[in-house]
Amino acid sequence: MTTKPIREPGPDHPITITINPKRVVIRVADRVIADTRAALTLRESSYPPVQYVPREHVDMTALTRTAHHTYCPYKGDCSYFSIPSLGERGTNAVWSYEAPYAAVGPIKDHLAFYPDRVTIEEI
Repeated sequence: MTTKPIREPGPDHPITITINPKRVVIRVADRVIADTRAALTLRESSYPPVQYVPREHVDMTALTRTAHHTYCPYKGDCSYFSIPSLGERGTNAVWSYEAPYAAVGPIKDHLAFYPDRVTIEEI
């Protein structure tokens, strides 16, 4: 049995989480599937910022949980959802760290969306 490595954010791999002061609206075509003023912006190392939307502000009827899982040594185990209305393009288009490591604990109960598959507006 192998143990998954756990890493702490630091100077070589910084991670910050801040409250986004803007309204975040996520659309699939003309359908709004998320609308919140409580999004969290996660900035990790040199990656583009990611908006994490509280699950309670997402239309979960637009999503289907998948069996796909990944692992991040800084954030933990990651679960995925598809957006069936997008067809193949919607497969695993949404992710969530349902039991994140303490360093990124605020993203628990939040979802993130691949920006090349949905429209993410910050208003």
